[in-house]
Amino acid sequence: MEDNRIVTVFLDDDIKPFASFAPPVKIVLDTTKIPDGKHTLKIVAKSSNNVEGIREIPFIVRNGPEISVVGLKANETVDNQIPITINAYGSETSDFFVIRGSETPKAIPAWVWALLVMVFAFGLFYIIMYWDPELYKSFF
Repeated sequence: MEDNRIVTVFLDDDIKPFASFAPPVKIVLDTTKIPDGKHTLKIVAKSSNNVEGIREIPFIVRNGPEISVVGLKANETVDNQIPITINAYGSETSDFFVIRGSETPKAIPAWVWALLVMVFAFGLFYIIMYWDPELYKSFF
């Protein structure tokens, strides 16, 4: 019996196959030659009696630096002037660590401010309620 099984791999909507193999096969997908963004890997397999099966695997390529934006979210409604902080992180390894630009600055969370106000208010309450000059007399 003749084995005519074949696996054909397509990238996105290309008509020309990315590669064709006889199964089983291991391949290495080099994403450095694919532009950043959303892509689909389409795998078409034919069995020995020419029955075809298709599987599509969506994936996202990001070979460039990670871009972080603070101050504007996707599909957000904005008006007037808004401050936006943009930062980019590269994945290259190097022997030195650059502190400037390593982290994206973020605002202090609201719960931290609320906790700070509560601690300050309790301290003020304690001082007002229990202030007694008799307790603070000097020994000298």
